[in-house]
Amino acid sequence: MTDSYLADRFAIQDLISQYAVRLDAGDFDGLDELFTADAVIDYSTFGGPVGSLAEIKAFLSASLPFFARTQHMMGLPDVHLNGDIATARTSCNNPMISTTPDGTTAVWLIGLWYDDTFLRCDGGWRFSGRTQTRCYTLTGLTDTPMSAE
Repeated sequence: MTDSYLADRFAIQDLISQYAVRLDAGDFDGLDELFTADAVIDYSTFGGPVGSLAEIKAFLSASLPFFARTQHMMGLPDVHLNGDIATARTSCNNPMISTTPDGTTAVWLIGLWYDDTFLRCDGGWRFSGRTQTRCYTLTGLTDTPMSAE
């Protein structure tokens, strides 16, 4: 392994990590720094759109505020480099917490894979495509606060 190879892998891993951090923070405009202008993103496996980053940001802005908290826990990506392009498959476990009308919480636990394509650009690596593939969805769970009592 060369230093260049390791640097590319770390840059792609950081890109995947930044996606999760920005999504969970609700920083959808921050996703602009992570994707190419012509990226195609496919969220259809969970009923979302297939489209451009602008379309995906509109979808996220409309749907994620339903949840009080989300936590996209990304697994280690299986990265394959080929010059200025790369692919990766990354597992994700995503608990999503919502508040029900009676004030209790409900938890969705979603498992998925992200299948990504990347392009090396002037500013570094960027997503050029991202597809979600469903693994599982668990609902009916509750968030139980822990106390020191």
